[in-house]
Parts: sequence; structure tokens; C-alpha cells
Amino acid sequence: MPNDFNQQIIEEFRANRGKVGGPFEGSRLILLTTTGARSGARHTTPVGYLPDGDRILVIASAGGSPKHPDWFRNLAAHPRVTVETGLFTYEADAVVLEGAERDRAFARAAEADPGWAEYQAKTDRVIPVVALVEVPGPPSMEAASFGEALRLIHDSFRRELALIRKEIAGSGHTLGAQLRVNCLTFCRGLHQHHTHEDTGLFPALAGQRPDLAPVLERLDEEHRKIAALLDELQRVVSADGADRLLVLSEVERLTEEVERHLAYEEEQLIPVLDAPAP
Repeated sequence: MPNDFNQQIIEEFRANRGKVGGPFEGSRLILLTTTGARSGARHTTPVGYLPDGDRILVIASAGGSPKHPDWFRNLAAHPRVTVETGLFTYEADAVVLEGAERDRAFARAAEADPGWAEYQAKTDRVIPVVALVEVPGPPSMEAASFGEALRLIHDSFRRELALIRKEIAGSGHTLGAQLRVNCLTFCRGLHQHHTHEDTGLFPALAGQRPDLAPVLERLDEEHRKIAALLDELQRVVSADGADRLLVLSEVERLTEEVERHLAYEEEQLIPVLDAPAP
């Protein structure tokens, strides 16, 4: 059973779609459910994570304890886990990183947050880094309607952009390795979302509602404009010695365009998506 502190975070996380206050406010957090190594019972734990492209990373620091946390021992015995993001719930396979791959990932984390290095200094064990790789298949999502689902997806992009802006503003003159990964992961995720809309949602609406043609044309144009901004952000982020102020400027430009686009799409499409069937 989770302790009282963890249980409070779990309940707040689920009630507020991944948003929590207190010491974890504004941080990247998931709920990780593992299968007990001995008991076989399911256990849920709030865990911080790092973006890493098509997967996420979790670090079994246990605050620098001499022993691995229970959740790590569980997934080492039973690698199939459940991840809750506040938006989606999906099954994942846990892969414990080894050797140089683990060291590079941990170094990125420690550069972004020196607290990880402090935890490692407190213990003789090598703190494990675990990749959570989503199992193929559609994740589940609790939403009362298609319109609410769209808004929740948009809100997840808004939160991530705000977090990246905060991280860049608080970083040094050049961009750290993990912050580069955060930016590139966001770019990939938004591009994939727009691709799904371009190839699925928008054609379906065009067939059902010819009167939406002007709206869909504008959204298509905005997608192309945002794609160009994503390309430019990826370019400056990937440059050697990426300049923090230049990256921040590009993130601000992208944020302004994305916020405007999301607001217009919600204004125009949510009423359509949530309208009663004829």
C-alpha cells in the first residue's frame, strides 16, 4: 500500500489530470504501477520522469538510500508496468539501462538537476535509470466527449511548453543536453498530433461538414506555419553550443503561434465535436 504522502499525491494527480501542488508542483510526474516482486499485488507510486524521444526515463534514486526503491525491485522482476500521465494510461515495458547508455542518461539528468548527483553521492549503489517503452496499441483516455479529449490534449502541450520555457529561462548560457531532449521531444509530439489531425480528424470533418471548409483551410495553414517554427526550433536546439537566448526566442515565437492556434481550433471545433448526433 502507498504511504499517506504518496496516496495524497496519487489522488490529487488523478483528480486534476496530472496536476499536483506542493513539492511536485510544475514538475514532470507520472503514476507508475508495478507488480509486486513477491506478492504479485499491484502497487502505484508517483515518480518523476525525463522525456527521451519515444520513451520516458525514470530514476530509482530513493533519495540516495542504500537500497533500491520497491517499485524498481518490482519492475526488475515484472517488467510490464502501467503508466498514467494524467492524460493517457498505457502499458509499458521497463528496460533497465546499462553501461554507457545509463551513464549518459544519468549525466543528462544530473546536469539538468544537481539533486540527482547529490543522491548518487550519498549511496554506494549505482542508481538505476529505467526506460519505459510504450507497448504498441492505443492508450486509454478518460474524457466525457470528443471535444473534451481535444482540449485535454491541447492542455498537455500548453503545460509542456510552459515547463520548457521555465527550464530554459533558468538554465545557463548554453542549453543542457536534457533540455535539448525535452525540446526535441516536444517538437516530435506536436508534429505527430498535427499529422493525426491532418490525416484523420480534419478529412472526417470535411466530409461531414462542408461548411467547415474555411475553418479547416485556416487550421491547415496554421499547421504549416507551426511546422516551420518546429523545424527552426529543432535546428537551433541541435546546433553545437546552442545559445540559450536564441532557443528561448524560438520557443517564445512557437508558444505565441501555438497558443493562438489551439484557442482558435477549440473555439471552432469543440462545439462541432460535442454537438448531438443528427
